[in-house]
Amino acid sequence: MGDVLAGIHATWEFETDAVLIRFERGIRTPRLFQALRERRVPHEALADVTLTAGKRGTVVLHAVPRPGADPLMEAAAGQLKDGCDPYRLVLPAERETLAEYYADELRPLVAADAGPSDGYLVAAPEGPQSFKAYDGRASFDGAGEVAFRWSWTGASSAKWKAGDQAFPVHELSGVEWRTPDVMDGYLRLLRRDRDAGTQPAQADLDPASVVFGLGYGPVHESLPFAAAVLAAIRDAEADGAAPAAVTAGARRDPADIAERIRHLGDLHRAGLVTDEEFTAKKRELLAEL
Repeated sequence: MGDVLAGIHATWEFETDAVLIRFERGIRTPRLFQALRERRVPHEALADVTLTAGKRGTVVLHAVPRPGADPLMEAAAGQLKDGCDPYRLVLPAERETLAEYYADELRPLVAADAGPSDGYLVAAPEGPQSFKAYDGRASFDGAGEVAFRWSWTGASSAKWKAGDQAFPVHELSGVEWRTPDVMDGYLRLLRRDRDAGTQPAQADLDPASVVFGLGYGPVHESLPFAAAVLAAIRDAEADGAAPAAVTAGARRDPADIAERIRHLGDLHRAGLVTDEEFTAKKRELLAEL
């Protein structure tokens, strides 16, 4: 179609086989939209198109994605507030007739009866990415590995005992994201080597999780991160990726090991680590040199 419909915070361009959504940048634009910048949504990724009355003299054109078509929405799992839903275009009420025209044009093109998608049809936010959680920093190189580096001020003793973590994507089965807009928000990596329910229930005790807090792990950082990791996991599954071989004699950075031992000693002196745990973990760290 090639036409453009400008709304509040976003503009939709109607292509022959997709809707190109460009998000505006500005103080009033939700930060998630600013982080996403632009998304191309193929018609086959949509299940429906609706037009409803909005708040304060607006109408809302909503392109409803098919389940499983968009890693961002799969990671969000229905937790996004309406104002942060990237599939909602809010327009002044005087544009209702124009919005209704485009809704009518789109409806015959979407996959209304196709059911859940077998694979992602909308691209995930690009990596590499990182964000600061309450108990550490999460980083993703964009393809092969997710890493958690614990914070001395926020991480639990259980996580310090386990040490900083690195998870090859092919060893993961999924991602669980709980919005930081609630008190117990977190991002958890689901591991293939663990049966359901065997990972610690509390995210602050699980070395495969980072927890959020006030100003830590905000939606516009942690949700695109979760979506990018989820898409990489699905790509690895589709490719049948085998575990990467471990290079014999690989060594860790001595400075990093020394820092880890120093923090372990602090935990030991504070009574959070027993003598046996301190000795065993220190021996394990020294063996990595």
